[in-house]
Amino acid sequence: MVNCCGLVTVKNEQVPLKSIAVEVSVQGHVATVSSTLQYENQEQSPLEAIFVFPLPGEAAVCRFSAKIGQTEVVAEVQEKQKAQEQYDDALSSGQQAFLLEESDESPDVFKLSVGSLPPGEKASVSLDYVTELAVQADDGLRLCLPAVLNPRYQPQGSDSGSGGSAQVSSVPAGSVPYSLSLSAHVSSPHPISRVESNCPLDPLNYLNTEKTQATVSLAAGHQFDRDVELLLYYQDTHQPTAIVEAAQASAKPGSLMGDPVVMLSLYPEFPKDVMSSMTSHGEFLFVVDRSGSMECPMHLGSGSQDRIGSARDTLLLLLKSLPMGCYFNIIGFGSSYESFFSKSVEYSQKTLDEALQKVKEMRADMGGTEILQPLKHIYSQPCLPDQPRQLFLFTDGEVGNTKEVLDLVKTNAGSHRCFSFGIGEGASTALISGVAQQATGHAQFITGQDRMQPKAMQSLRFALQPAVVDISVKVECPKGVSVTPLSPPIRVLFQGQRAILYAQLTGESSGDTEGSVTVKYSLAKQPVENQLSFILKPAEDTGMTVHRLGARTLIQSLEVEEREQDGEKEGVKEKVIELSVQSGVSSAFTAFIAVHKGDGEALQGQLLRRQVPTPMLYHSSMSKMNLCSMSQCSPMPMMNLCSMSQCSPMPMMNLCDMAQCSPMPMVKTCSLQMNMSAPGLAAFEVFDSDDNCTEDFDSPAPTSKPVRDLLLQLISLQKASGSWVLEAALSEVLAKTEEEVSKPKPAQVDQEVWATVLALVWLYGFKMEAQEDWQFVAMKAVSWIQAQKATSVSECVQAGNNLLGCQVQKDTLGL
Repeated sequence: MVNCCGLVTVKNEQVPLKSIAVEVSVQGHVATVSSTLQYENQEQSPLEAIFVFPLPGEAAVCRFSAKIGQTEVVAEVQEKQKAQEQYDDALSSGQQAFLLEESDESPDVFKLSVGSLPPGEKASVSLDYVTELAVQADDGLRLCLPAVLNPRYQPQGSDSGSGGSAQVSSVPAGSVPYSLSLSAHVSSPHPISRVESNCPLDPLNYLNTEKTQATVSLAAGHQFDRDVELLLYYQDTHQPTAIVEAAQASAKPGSLMGDPVVMLSLYPEFPKDVMSSMTSHGEFLFVVDRSGSMECPMHLGSGSQDRIGSARDTLLLLLKSLPMGCYFNIIGFGSSYESFFSKSVEYSQKTLDEALQKVKEMRADMGGTEILQPLKHIYSQPCLPDQPRQLFLFTDGEVGNTKEVLDLVKTNAGSHRCFSFGIGEGASTALISGVAQQATGHAQFITGQDRMQPKAMQSLRFALQPAVVDISVKVECPKGVSVTPLSPPIRVLFQGQRAILYAQLTGESSGDTEGSVTVKYSLAKQPVENQLSFILKPAEDTGMTVHRLGARTLIQSLEVEEREQDGEKEGVKEKVIELSVQSGVSSAFTAFIAVHKGDGEALQGQLLRRQVPTPMLYHSSMSKMNLCSMSQCSPMPMMNLCSMSQCSPMPMMNLCDMAQCSPMPMVKTCSLQMNMSAPGLAAFEVFDSDDNCTEDFDSPAPTSKPVRDLLLQLISLQKASGSWVLEAALSEVLAKTEEEVSKPKPAQVDQEVWATVLALVWLYGFKMEAQEDWQFVAMKAVSWIQAQKATSVSECVQAGNNLLGCQVQKDTLGL
């Protein structure tokens, strides 16, 4: 039985993309990814295939080639309009051509056009990109191959077809008609501890005794139906490093590619005495996605919590962890937005209780994903004196106006910091990483079996760190060598986090071969200085990776500058194009074009256009949709899809009765693009809004309410001040009766102090594996106990240990 999904011919033949093979070469903190896509035209007419796919937002596409039969053509980088015209000219003259271009709306979406494949012909296209690896909360380095291109939500009133962005059909994840193979070679200056993935891997294979080189592969038979993550763990991850890459031999000296480039990975160390004091000030704004897709499960495994449920639990932790004296507000957004309070309120027991009640009632019921308007609202509110604004943004979505959002955040970067969280598969790296970068914050991604809470708490720890100001970076080289920075100035530093800088080195040293970089900054009014020395001798076999990443960094800065000037400042766009062509790195204003001249004879037959589908995450909620019984859907003047008798009902999708399903008001059930390019053949695309995770109506209702996590129960009982009270709910968490809890209390000790000590002993005795979740809750409790100047605290701790069967020391609690 053939699934009637995405694009099929009248003979039920599959779409032309057959397989994707990926080779990854990791060198320390950067990676080169080479992807090969195999196409085959199984139709009777010449074919144009269009494949829209995501790449990491910070990636630099640096090579593109195509092979037809035994002939390979390597693409050139050209100005975008010129490349598009050349592609169209090639097709009209019967030549085979390939065009790779970046989306106008978002730098992490690319469109590949494979033009004029003759009937029965096979084609292979290869593209390479380089990217930095993001550092995770557990010090792992994250490489993500995005598989899922979620429907980009267009803001109301925008033209979804503008800007030359291609739309693409999506199919259920289990029906992707192509597979993925992946192998990785990892090389590091430090030993490789382990490699993990959200997909099955073959065993790690070390290539030397020092364990600094290894290979690893995806297990055979993987279907590319989700993002593929590799997490790399090195020993001594936080050692600063410097790599000098030699110039390209064929490039002109003095140009970017014609000079050596240095990449500096810095890990500033903050003084311990400063780090022990967290700030108690700040305006904390929690901006939470409440679009329909937030009903999706966090992962595809059994027992997965839905995304909005995880967001509710995370908000509970964050709210309970805030310091007394700060201000806060919560803004939910979807197609519209709403705030818990008309303006930020002071943190107190009253405002905390009110906010937590609203968090309990929060649902994924606000439609699509329009993030621009709530941000504009936030920026229109005046900042509070002596309360630095800290924005926490949670979203699983992607928007069609990413560049507009990033420009807005950058314009307001001086008034706040932004900590962003991408939830689930397919969250836009350009959006999540971009807003954090523009607003001097930190980005986190929650995928697979990841839990949102520890990552949110790490970001809160960054937000509560003393602010680093007056940052300066000075790179010094021997006489005769000048340094040109390629990276924008560092505007934010966090303890334990990496900063990467690129610089071009021009000239030659007559003697000394050592350079240095000095980072100076002020922390809590204390001057701090970190220094790193490096050898100017170029590293071997880097494949121009450092140059290309440096070029991409400079290109991105210039693109933002060009958008800010709205094209008024002459020369910026031309400089981007020149740099892109010289370095072979993609940009918003250029594209890769390859033309295979062939025998020069015009191809016979009408050219058909086929759009290769990408997977979409419908999960269980859309599992009963059937594309082939849509006779009630209107308007469909072109044809009735139900007359396609060869379409067998598809187990994953049933669009049949959706026009009548009132609980699904936002799904565009019948927004179908018909392509009648061949008699009797319908190429159709289904676009949904952000509601691709509504209820599964055939699932039985849960018979009982799920048991709430004991840790969250305990934290929910804590007061804003940091204390607990002696009550039945606390006894229930401790698995004791009220009498059992009250009886051992030392006579002279206040009931609230006793309850708070018990809660701390329970946390340290039973929940140490989740300490990241409750560290600030415990800190508040300890501060509260100390402020009470309570006597017999040691006796309390001992009595608490006896009651709960623990052996927690008073010093461990921080008392």
